[in-house]
Amino acid sequence: MSDRVGCSLCGRIRGADEEPAQTLAWVSTREKNAVRWMCPACARRHTRDIEGKLPDEYW
Repeated sequence: MSDRVGCSLCGRIRGADEEPAQTLAWVSTREKNAVRWMCPACARRHTRDIEGKLPDEYW
């Protein structure tokens, strides 16, 4: 099993030499039992989409 994480939107691969703060900025989502990752740049661009998937109880 590979520990490499790639952005499901742009394809960027999270590097092992990335700064810890950048590593923590990656976002994971679970859809239909599949885990998808987004790099920090794509997560910023798609924040509204992410918020829209939160359950009503969150708000």
